[in-house]
Amino acid sequence: MNSNHERSQARLSISGMDCPTCVVRLEEGLKKLPGVEEARVNFAAENASVSYDPALVSSDDLADAVHSMGYSAVNTAAGTRDEMSRLTVNIGGMTCAACVRRVEKALEAVEGVAEASVNLATGRADIRYNTGTMAGVVDIAAIRSAVSSAGYEFLGVVGDRTDDDPIERIRKQEERDLIRKLAMGIALSVLIFIGSMPMLFPFVRAIPESTRLPMIFILTTPVLFWVGGRFYSGAFKALMQKTADMNTLVAVGTLSAYLYSTVAVLFPGVFFSSGAGAHVYFDGAAMIITIVLLGRFLEARARGRASDAIRRLVDLTPKTARVMRGGGEKEISVESLVPGDVVLVRPGEKIPTDGVIESGSTAVDESMLTGESVPVEKREGDDVYGGTINSTGGVTFRVTQVGNGTMLARIIELVEQAQGSKAPIQRTADRVAAVFVPVVMSIALAAFLVWYFLVPDAGFVQALLIFVSVLIISCPCAMGLATPVAVMVGTGLGAFSGVLIRGGESLERAYRVDTVVFDKTGTLTEGNPRVTDTVTVPGVSERELLLAAATAEARSEHPLAAAIVQSAKSMGIVPEEVSEVTALSGLGVRARTDEGTVLAGSGELFSQNSMNDEGMFDAAETYREAGKTVVVVSREDTLLGFIALRDEPKPESGAVVRELTRRGIDVVMLTGDNEATARAIATDLGIETVIAGVLPEDKARRLSDIQDRGRIVAMVGDGINDAPALVQADVGIAMGTGTDVAIEAADVTLMRNDLTAILQALDLSRMTMKTIKQNLFWAFFYNSLGIPVAAGVLYPVAGILLSPVVAATAMALSSIFVVGNSLRLRLSWQRRMKK
Repeated sequence: MNSNHERSQARLSISGMDCPTCVVRLEEGLKKLPGVEEARVNFAAENASVSYDPALVSSDDLADAVHSMGYSAVNTAAGTRDEMSRLTVNIGGMTCAACVRRVEKALEAVEGVAEASVNLATGRADIRYNTGTMAGVVDIAAIRSAVSSAGYEFLGVVGDRTDDDPIERIRKQEERDLIRKLAMGIALSVLIFIGSMPMLFPFVRAIPESTRLPMIFILTTPVLFWVGGRFYSGAFKALMQKTADMNTLVAVGTLSAYLYSTVAVLFPGVFFSSGAGAHVYFDGAAMIITIVLLGRFLEARARGRASDAIRRLVDLTPKTARVMRGGGEKEISVESLVPGDVVLVRPGEKIPTDGVIESGSTAVDESMLTGESVPVEKREGDDVYGGTINSTGGVTFRVTQVGNGTMLARIIELVEQAQGSKAPIQRTADRVAAVFVPVVMSIALAAFLVWYFLVPDAGFVQALLIFVSVLIISCPCAMGLATPVAVMVGTGLGAFSGVLIRGGESLERAYRVDTVVFDKTGTLTEGNPRVTDTVTVPGVSERELLLAAATAEARSEHPLAAAIVQSAKSMGIVPEEVSEVTALSGLGVRARTDEGTVLAGSGELFSQNSMNDEGMFDAAETYREAGKTVVVVSREDTLLGFIALRDEPKPESGAVVRELTRRGIDVVMLTGDNEATARAIATDLGIETVIAGVLPEDKARRLSDIQDRGRIVAMVGDGINDAPALVQADVGIAMGTGTDVAIEAADVTLMRNDLTAILQALDLSRMTMKTIKQNLFWAFFYNSLGIPVAAGVLYPVAGILLSPVVAATAMALSSIFVVGNSLRLRLSWQRRMKK
């Protein structure tokens, strides 16, 4: 590298990585570029940090190199390509996993789109794009064109939630259409079957074959082209795109049987030497269409149930609010509320939006937010949230948030993003599905040729039936639904249990966690320390010590500071006026007053300021060993003494730590507190590994050290000062009530301050991933077994052949099984929650 130029640092956001092998490939590829000194790729965070010589290579060159290796990259540290935005759109007309990949490719071809992730179960596409390339209405027009050109329907951008959800409207319309066509298909298929089986129905024998077969032809035609019209139109769209999908398999299979039978009826001499004895398969074609459509209907109903989490959340918000305006009470729509309005809520009513109680006291059922069924006591000054239920007393509150700014709206947005996300395991299924249909068509054609030319006495008809059976049984619907429906159910269940999971990737990573790192204060402990002891130097009174400490800590929001100030106030001590307050990161605080400079903080702070009283510090160490935090206080470089505080562990902390250990998960305490205090608390809770005295900015580095040992780490913190560590962890778990910082930084947000919710989050991840693996196993196993059986490989040894009707039934059942198995997750979770 040319040493005359300074190094620059680029940070790239990378999407498309599937496994650690991608990391190695990217690092090696970037290092080959001239001027690149170092490249480090983080698989979990999906980014790369590159050190390079700007005279030899640019940041855009780095991004282009990543693109050339098959990944998407955006430079998040430099000018032209730095802003990434997200857009979610509704897509109609998708039927299988092959559709998913086709839409993704079409969207990714739009200029500026870095990545498109399409979810078959929700009917939505999540698009990440570069705002420097795309702008305004042109973006939507380009996306609409790409979707339409691919043969699907663009149903608009997902924005504000309204009662008119286009996906839900399309789903209901589709169900009505399916019911109408199913009724027709079943009725006609029954008649066709009866007419095709004179040996079973003697009265049919009285109808001459020359009349009976044309009648069956007439009845079959509307079944195929009206009842099953969606399959043929879908296949035609795929043909126009030079691809193939599930519709192609159904269309080719049924059309083959129909056309053969039609020729056999209208031109019998083509297949038979005489005009009699024509074998037709109108009944098979009609029943295949009807059975596949029935499977589609049952699947649509089940998918509707899987996606009801969003609808249930939206339904929590009342439609009207009773607001105090013009000196009186007035009922208005919730949409008309504005911040500052004063709203009256009576017992038993839902709270219409977020606010702060101005008068009255009550108990509020917040289970829809936290999953905790016990009502929460609320009084003047407490926050209330829209959608929760006022249980006991009447209150008035002042509105602070409306519309998309409310807690419920943010939860709905998070659940929508989670349900539209794609777990990494799904990428494998999508890649398989993309090439699956062409491979199946090749297998079906090969089976036809083998049976027609190589199997004695098989003939054209038997070869045709084999061809149709292979096509019908191999539809990849189950592959496309295996993961997204389970993710939808899992994230929806989490939302109603007070566990907000960012998406499929977070679910999958949580399933593999083998190390849980806890912050101490406010996470393992109550976060409300209290003063237990005051120790002064000779000649200094307790009031002097508390006055100095309270003066230094009065402006701090730290829990220790609040406890000291509260203790001083209980003794009638009023803090002094201060002219300047300086926070000393990780050490303490300095305050300047008319009486001199006051220091309050750790022993290290005083060592740095050359105030070493061995006797005082030895006494302080005794308190630390008892699990107490010690705040040393001085005025004008003279030690006054120290204050000991104790933050008690939460009642459930020990049980949660023991349960994690029982599961084979390592537990680590990571804290800024001193070693002795941290060890005392850790010993009480049964935690063996303690990393103490860590400054906030160093927590992420300590987590990285653990990850470098090959551990999959979950970090549990309060979601505010622990945000860098939450981002660094493989799974960031934010405790508390879901602040903006928590939701943004964490993979999992626990809506109640209860550590048992961590076990619920891990259990939900495990149960969802178990369901996904069962679904994928069934989907792949079914096709691996069904295709060769349909091709006739068992016929020589067991005489087994599958008729096209049986193949259609098996195909429909496979999709229903996958969706039903995902819905079963709800029952399993409900049983778990009752324990």
